[in-house]
Amino acid sequence: MTLRPDIVELQARARADMRMGVPVVFGLDDQAAVIGAAETLTPDRLADLRGVGDPVLAITTRRAETLKARAYSDHVARVVIPADARCEWVHNIADPANDLAMPMKGPLATRRDGDERLARAAITFCKAARLLPAAVLVDLTEGPDFAAKHGLTYLDAGAAHDVMHTTSPLSPVVSARLPVEVSEAGRLHIFRPEDGGEEHYAIEIGRPNREAPVLARLHSACFTGDVIGSLKCDCGPQLRAALAAMGEEGAGVLLYLNQEGRGIGLANKMRAYSLQDQGFDTVEANHRLGFEDDERDFQIGADILKRLGFHAVRLMTNNPKKVAMMEAKGVHVAERVPLKVGESAHNAAYLATKAKKSGHLL
Repeated sequence: MTLRPDIVELQARARADMRMGVPVVFGLDDQAAVIGAAETLTPDRLADLRGVGDPVLAITTRRAETLKARAYSDHVARVVIPADARCEWVHNIADPANDLAMPMKGPLATRRDGDERLARAAITFCKAARLLPAAVLVDLTEGPDFAAKHGLTYLDAGAAHDVMHTTSPLSPVVSARLPVEVSEAGRLHIFRPEDGGEEHYAIEIGRPNREAPVLARLHSACFTGDVIGSLKCDCGPQLRAALAAMGEEGAGVLLYLNQEGRGIGLANKMRAYSLQDQGFDTVEANHRLGFEDDERDFQIGADILKRLGFHAVRLMTNNPKKVAMMEAKGVHVAERVPLKVGESAHNAAYLATKAKKSGHLL
C-alpha cells in the first residue's frame, strides 16, 4: 500500500503551487530545473532563485515575436535575465500590458544551445494553471534531492508530458432534474476530470433519443457574456438561442465547457480585452500575451456526449473546426445548424475577426 500521489495528482499539485508563487522542480532524463511562474514571481523568490544559479525566462514564440527576441525554436524562447534585472523586468517581459507605454529595451539575449524541453514543460504548466505563459528556470544538478531539501513538489516532466498532452478522463459526478426557462424537463449532469481541472456540465432538455442525431451545442464558458451581458461578444445570445431552440424542439443537449476565453482563463481574457482597447484584434491580443489563437480542447465535448450515449448530433455552431473535431473523435455530425445571433456595434469587429482569421461561418 502507498499513499504517495501519482503523476496526475502531482501535476495538479504543481499547478496549484505555481498559481501561489511557490516554485516547483521538474526533472527529465539527466536534467533538472527549479521553476517559478513569471506572473506570480516576487522579488524575494527571484533573489532565492538567483542564489541557486543563473535564471532564464521561458516565453512562447508568440511572445518572443512581439518582443523581437530570437527564439531559436518553434516552441519556446529562453531569455537571459540580466544580473541587475528586477522582478518588474520579468513581469514586463511576460505581460504585454505596458508594451506600448514602456517599449522594451533590447536586444534581448536568448539561449540557443541546450535542451529546451524543461522550458517547454514549464510554459505548458503555466497555461494549464491559467497564468501567463512565461516561467523562470534555474538549472539544477540534482532534482529530487533539491525538491526534498526545500519542500518543493518534484515532477518527472517526461511522465507529465503524456498526461498534459492528452484529454483527462472525465467521470460523472451527479445528475439531477433541473427545470429551466425553456423546458421544465431539464436535467443537469456534472463531469469532473481526473487531473483536478475544472468541472464541465451537460444540460439535457427533454428526453433526447439516443438513436437519432440530437440537437447539440458545445458552449465554452463566458462569464462576461453569459452572466453579465457583455456586448463585446455574441456568447450570451448564442447560449440563450441554443437553449430556446432545444426547448422549442422538445429535446437537446447543451455542453457548458469551462474553457473561458478560448481556454486561457478569465484573467488572461481581460488582459486580451485591455490589449484590444489599444487597437489589437482578438487574435493579435492572444499572440501578444503568448497564447495561440485558440487554446481550447474540444475533445472534452465529444467525450461527454459519448458518456451520455449520444453518437450523432445536429451541431449548433458557426465554427467548422468543432464539426471536424467531433467527426474525428467519433461523434457524427449529421447537420451543422447555424447560430447567428447577438451581433451589435460593440462586437462587429470581433465577429469579423472570427470570420477572417478563425474561419467562422458568419
